[in-house]
Amino acid sequence: MAELLSPAALSDIASFKNEWEMLLECASPARDSQRLPGLLSKVDWPRLLLLADEHGVIGHLAARLSDLNAAAVPQEIKRELHERLRAQNFQTLRLTAELFRVLDQFAQKNIPAVVIKGPVLAMRAYGDPAMRSYGDLDLLVRQRDIRCATESMIASGFQAAVPLSAIDAGKIPGQYLFSKPDSKLLVELHNDLTLRYFPRPLPIEDFFARQICVRLDAHEAPALAAEDELVLICIHGAKHFWERLIWIADVAALITRQSDIDWERTTESASAAGAEHLLNTGLRLASDVLRVCIPEKVSARVHSDLAAAQLVEAVLRWLPAGGYAPPGLFERALFRLRMRGGVFAAPAYLLRLSFSPTEEDWQKNGQVSRNRFLDVLRRPFRLARKYGRASKD
Repeated sequence: MAELLSPAALSDIASFKNEWEMLLECASPARDSQRLPGLLSKVDWPRLLLLADEHGVIGHLAARLSDLNAAAVPQEIKRELHERLRAQNFQTLRLTAELFRVLDQFAQKNIPAVVIKGPVLAMRAYGDPAMRSYGDLDLLVRQRDIRCATESMIASGFQAAVPLSAIDAGKIPGQYLFSKPDSKLLVELHNDLTLRYFPRPLPIEDFFARQICVRLDAHEAPALAAEDELVLICIHGAKHFWERLIWIADVAALITRQSDIDWERTTESASAAGAEHLLNTGLRLASDVLRVCIPEKVSARVHSDLAAAQLVEAVLRWLPAGGYAPPGLFERALFRLRMRGGVFAAPAYLLRLSFSPTEEDWQKNGQVSRNRFLDVLRRPFRLARKYGRASKD
């Protein structure tokens, strides 16, 4: 079905009010079957599909529509959703198969790894690794194992975005990215040095020590404890300013389906990473936007967090547009300050993010810069150019 609107039109979100309300209902674990038919009667179907695609919740939309009377959904919409879900399922199967190939290769090289987000999160949050879309695989690997892991990935046919020469030079990217251009497979390796949006260094040894196994397609995948995964996805959502509904839906689904979450341990995990405000922001968004119930004691703490309240208020201004009405440069800086909180901690956090160079700062046309001082100076100017624009590229 041809799209009738450019995605850029999403910046005028006032015209998508009915479709937005429909998506919120579909993404919420607190379903209201009486409300859905009334919402359906008001939606513009092409706009609804466009908005669902931008927010990454095509699977949520399809799941809710499948529960309805067949006559309530136009045939062309059913066909479109069927094709999109088919492509999503195929991609999930390819990525899951590749995941276990990578894990097997790492095991042969004695490289410990833990799967984060992706199929493991989808399984724990929704009970189905194909329920949500994801374009890459993310693994946690200790920095001391990165060189060996890179050699293993290259030997198996992947291209490394961060060359061995950069690793040997001590350069730290935003992630160690590997790709197979012919198949469009992407794998990202992360650790406590690359995950720089953690207010404090990620307690990677604690994460490894608390890891569990999640069953995927008759295999066992090493995964974070649910409490640590919850903290991680709240930090990931904040990193991206919570611009897409799927990130809130993941938090809502995880805490709904994993009913045995140890909330005291979750708080301790967030505290160790300096991410209390970020956890509370994610939980409050799940509660306020998607009507998820959280334990009374936890809810009281979440709603008493003034920094989290300010972050939620900011998110709600740009969330419906799905990234097409992004925060400006000043709003981004203010958001980062509030992410950390504290008179001294917040400016220090913003300065660290602003002056910690990634591969975009020290690598150009395949050449790795050898001047660390210039890398540091280059970063704030690049960020100003990149985020000084008013709309999404």
